[in-house]
Amino acid sequence: MSFINLETQGAVAVLTINRPKALNALNSSVLEELDAAVDSLDLDAVRCLVITGAGEKSFVAGADIGEMSSLTKAEGTAFGKKGNDVFRKIETLPIPVIAAVNGFALGGGNELAMSCDIRICSDTAVFGQPEVGLGITPGFGGTQRLARLVSPGMAKQLIYTARNIKADEAYRIGLVNAVYPAEDLMPAAMKMAAGIAKNAPIAVRACKKAINDGLDMDIDSAIALEEDLFGSCFETHDQVEGMGCFMSREKPKPKPVFTNN
Repeated sequence: MSFINLETQGAVAVLTINRPKALNALNSSVLEELDAAVDSLDLDAVRCLVITGAGEKSFVAGADIGEMSSLTKAEGTAFGKKGNDVFRKIETLPIPVIAAVNGFALGGGNELAMSCDIRICSDTAVFGQPEVGLGITPGFGGTQRLARLVSPGMAKQLIYTARNIKADEAYRIGLVNAVYPAEDLMPAAMKMAAGIAKNAPIAVRACKKAINDGLDMDIDSAIALEEDLFGSCFETHDQVEGMGCFMSREKPKPKPVFTNN
């Protein structure tokens, strides 16, 4: 791949958007490679994915304005769908995904970060949805995910004003979980990912499904979903081993590869 680096460290995969001269901006080629990279993940072995950007300046500075500037209405709709399909694939991956935001996360970059389960950032990170200043709306889920993550009022303010915010304000409004010095960001992301990866994979995946799917349900349906997923964990290797070792005070011996039982 020309614009995506994907490497695995134990049970953690690290995906890097690698177009630093363009501040890792998303054009059609980058989106296609991102889609292919996500499809290539070995979900029997990888238990957590970290997404970041190459270089020191940018996570993803946005969608490629040079490509978008000449699009027709139909082409614009198709480009939006291409980005939305990839980001929705990331959002619905069975495994947790951490965005390590190392600089600019504007437009499509903020939308990519919001499609991840957890967002942490460097103290140099900048977030925003500047699209209305360019005569368009956010096109890769920004109007929907931002309102769900912060609040409708705050999302409207950020989108209507096209104002960028720094890391400390992103933390204050709940857009990111934590802020780190730039040099500590990736070590912190890898430490968090390793902590997730050491836990029972069936249970972690069930928790992700319960939270994500439950948010779109009424509370009674969501509780019923949790009950089903809770029950599905029983009689699995992880549950038998985990509870047995808790009772005997021994250290659990998790299976090295994810299975459905």
